[in-house]
Amino acid sequence: MHIFRIDPLMLKLIITVLLASFLPARGHFVDFFEWLTTIAIALLFFMQGAKLSREKIIAGSGHWRLHLWVMFSTFVMFPALGMLFLWWHPLNLSTEIYTGFMYLSILPATVQSSIALTSLAGGNVAAAVCSASASSLLGVFISPLLVSLLMNVHSDVPGGSLEQIGRIMLQLLVLFVTGHLSRRWIAGWVERNRGLIGKTDQASILLVVYSAFSAAVVNGIWHRVGAMTLVWIVVGSFGLLFVVLVVNLAAAKLFGFNRADEITILFCGSKKSLANGVPMANILFPSAAVGIIVLPLMIFHQVQLMVCSMLAQRYKKADEKLAAWEKAATSSKAVVESQK
Repeated sequence: MHIFRIDPLMLKLIITVLLASFLPARGHFVDFFEWLTTIAIALLFFMQGAKLSREKIIAGSGHWRLHLWVMFSTFVMFPALGMLFLWWHPLNLSTEIYTGFMYLSILPATVQSSIALTSLAGGNVAAAVCSASASSLLGVFISPLLVSLLMNVHSDVPGGSLEQIGRIMLQLLVLFVTGHLSRRWIAGWVERNRGLIGKTDQASILLVVYSAFSAAVVNGIWHRVGAMTLVWIVVGSFGLLFVVLVVNLAAAKLFGFNRADEITILFCGSKKSLANGVPMANILFPSAAVGIIVLPLMIFHQVQLMVCSMLAQRYKKADEKLAAWEKAATSSKAVVESQK
């Protein structure tokens, strides 16, 4: 079925990882790619801020109960599950893999896919735009903070945590806010060139992945990550997503949300952003560890798209059947009325 197809970005990521595995950056190319990666991350977060529409956020901001639960799911429930996974250590996998699961759990939600799937399923699109966008905005600040609070890691930045936070604020938050504030001058260009911006975002992610996996390959990542490890990452991703979806569905019904809001909660409260996660990891973690740490995030990205696409199709088909039934019932009633 088409819902099980590999996401095009995932295919590009696989090719990039293979390229880095066979032709990793070495010597003077490492410095060149580090410089290029810094520019790519800056451009990525600037354009993410520029794409964020205040008007659309305001249009869906009134549904505070829904937004509160989505934020809880994204920044409280997910990290709690990540901490449980890290503490439990159910399988004999490397610490970096569990760190990767913990890391993906603290990231903000995706924006584009959350909105697209909510729309396809017949959910509350205005609320989805507000929730997903707010999650992306808050994540630039909250995710590094959660890394500092929950994960015992250090970046390559000399000078300790204060300088690390300063670099994150400079590269991520300031660029994101600057991009958003520049919308008054470039909003029209951004809306006309969303396709080009999307390709630029993907190119930036692929560049960061190549740089990260080059360092990981040089440090022997494939001696620590075998086929069975990859299988268990896939299984863990399905398990983590399943728990989050079940809890979100139960919460939507428990708190009395209607069907459209239930759909929005499911799709906005269960996603994790690859676009935010990969470049952020490049700043937060030692360069030798970034490749293996983002591996669970890359696999979870494909799993979440596949499963949520399937759910969106089921919601859509259910709505189509209901509409067909109501149309048939209306036609039958009209026939009966005409025969009286």
